[in-house]
Amino acid sequence: MKKFFSEFKEFIMRGNVLDLAVGVIIGAAFQAIVTSLTSDIISPILGIFGGVNFDQFQVTINGATIMYGKFITAVINFLIMAFVIFLIVKLVNKVMSLGKKTEPEEAPTTKKCPFCFSDIDIKATKCPHCTGDIIDLTEKTDDKK
Repeated sequence: MKKFFSEFKEFIMRGNVLDLAVGVIIGAAFQAIVTSLTSDIISPILGIFGGVNFDQFQVTINGATIMYGKFITAVINFLIMAFVIFLIVKLVNKVMSLGKKTEPEEAPTTKKCPFCFSDIDIKATKCPHCTGDIIDLTEKTDDKK
């Protein structure tokens, strides 16, 4: 039983589990903010132009009331949350890329033989595989200039 709790503690203390827990808690709090924004600000403003709040849109069929306005509000909530999360991820990616140093690309050390397509040393003038004479194309094009 002690080994079980030890393994459980190790599992919980891993960084990604804690990060996930923090993300879920912050996400739930953020959802309350977005829901309030949609219900208390956006829906009434849209209601000014439509004459009624989205939450009040409903239709009754055979005694069953379908409150499609609440569904519209939920879709707006989702779109706002998705957009804000997109902006946050984009911002975090930009901040993370600022700290990274780009390594200069190393000069190639090999080239392809034009006859047998084997990799050979960049300075080679004769292919060790097919014994073909390697013409340095950069020198040839420089002569034409």
